[in-house]
Amino acid sequence: MTTTLGDKLRRHRQEKGYSLDKLAEITESSKSYLWELENRDTRKPSAEKLTRIAQALDVTTDYLLDESAAPDEVVVREAFFRKFSKLEAEDRKKIEQMIDLWGKKT
Repeated sequence: MTTTLGDKLRRHRQEKGYSLDKLAEITESSKSYLWELENRDTRKPSAEKLTRIAQALDVTTDYLLDESAAPDEVVVREAFFRKFSKLEAEDRKKIEQMIDLWGKKT
């Protein structure tokens, strides 16, 4: 089953509880532009816009563009790792320490 870019955008936006206005604000896009992406298959976002949208929705650009891709665990992990990689070193260290502590609970 294929899923269009627009369908994926709408589904993930709604899952996050974002209105078109909120997603537009987060991605520095216009509401009308995002509406067109969701509702008209003729619009093709630039790489920069697609990256911002993917980051806001916690998915990857590859996932958004691949009509046969499903939002599986690999997509979620890749999106998380990209966010994690952008954190300051001190914040990354704190998260690593929390993971170490959780691992010791077994």
